Amino acid sequence: MTDGFTQLGGLHEECGVFGVWGVPEAANLTYYGLHSLQHRGQEGCGIVAVNDDGAFRRVKGEGLVTEVFNEDKLASLPGSMSIGHVRYSTTGGGGIENVQPFLFRHNTGDFALAHNGNIVNSAQLRKYLEDRGSLFQSSSDSEILAHLIKKDAVDRRKPRIFAIMEALNMIEGAFAFIIMTRNRIYACRDKYGLRPLSIARLGDGYVLASETCAFDAIGAEFIRDIEPGEIVTVDSHGIRSRHYSEYRRNAMCAMEYIYFARPDSDIEGCNVHSFRKESGRLLWQEAPADADMVVGVPDSSLSAAMGYSEASGLPYEMGLIKNKYIGRTFIYPSQSMREKGVRMKLSAVKTIVKGKRVVLVDDSVVRGTTSRRIVTMLREAGAVEVHLRIASPMIKAPCFYGVDISTYDELLCARKTLEEARQVIGADSLAFLSEEALFRAGGRNDLCLACFSGRYPTALYQSMEEANKDGKF
Repeated sequence: MTDGFTQLGGLHEECGVFGVWGVPEAANLTYYGLHSLQHRGQEGCGIVAVNDDGAFRRVKGEGLVTEVFNEDKLASLPGSMSIGHVRYSTTGGGGIENVQPFLFRHNTGDFALAHNGNIVNSAQLRKYLEDRGSLFQSSSDSEILAHLIKKDAVDRRKPRIFAIMEALNMIEGAFAFIIMTRNRIYACRDKYGLRPLSIARLGDGYVLASETCAFDAIGAEFIRDIEPGEIVTVDSHGIRSRHYSEYRRNAMCAMEYIYFARPDSDIEGCNVHSFRKESGRLLWQEAPADADMVVGVPDSSLSAAMGYSEASGLPYEMGLIKNKYIGRTFIYPSQSMREKGVRMKLSAVKTIVKGKRVVLVDDSVVRGTTSRRIVTMLREAGAVEVHLRIASPMIKAPCFYGVDISTYDELLCARKTLEEARQVIGADSLAFLSEEALFRAGGRNDLCLACFSGRYPTALYQSMEEANKDGKF
């Protein structure tokens, strides 16, 4: 993401969830699974495990998976069941109290919960619950589901899944939930299918993850995706399925394919790298450029740049190099250094681009500030022309489903024409992929394109009026 891979810009990942049932040393596997999902959130992480006596234990902290966990901490999480979470804050903000999984003690039975996504009617539900005596431990919208599950315990003989189904039908928005009790795991997806969640087999047990790349890391065998509006129960009976909603769509967030997911993940039967490469081919068909070479912006744009290169016959060159050793907590001590921040993470290869007409391929433009700096960097390195090609449509509307763009003021293309955007960025030409090409790239007939089109699959409640104000809701 042009404005997401640096700390100067702003589009960030959502979160990642991972779960293990029925496999010895489940917490260790969860550690490796979370490490594979680290790209989905670097702010905090946690693991909750259930031991053989049914006791819940949790370790969580702010920072990367390798910073929060060590051998001793993993050893404190015995058992064959665990769930984990990597976080980038959306609704509720940061802080250790918002790091998941959440762990709840209740007289009907303890349970833990991890969530990827965003609940758009969270303000209404929070008030509803607080009016009925609920006390919240965090400001995260993810905690709302737990309070809905345990709000009414009139008939405690009923299986917990009925309370979960009732709770899910009160929630509006995008979500993939993993809920763990002392002897089973529930995996739930929103009825619109906005967030990914899959299940795999490992030995005699099962594994759940936001992305299939996490299965590969531990040698698990992919079984299938959890369906929109489905709850999958994993326990000693194996896998059982229920649908909590009759309304179901397969409107996967297009940004999962374009930017968020790792290229080695498969989302609903489509490999992410293949999707991006095909989108690059289609981008050349829609917006060819007269140039000498194709250069991709590391890392998430490289697949699209390869596709553009193959379709156009122009050579693909490594004209930009990413410094992989600038840490997540790197601090710019002065304004002048902040302005040089892109150069700390990216550098142009002068001998490659000097005197050349460059097609610069990127996956998207949010604010445009980093795009402008990269174009300037290539010119300073000697590129005689820079033609920017974006492997997605113009982002014109806020996202309320777990991505941190929630006001129009944050978006370069929200109130600018294509030519005005080109002038701001400073490229010789600028073109974006069409919405139709996204469907063709994935062989799909449904996607959530809300951030491109402004057509939202859900009701938005308080979110839209806040989107027109300065700052975030």
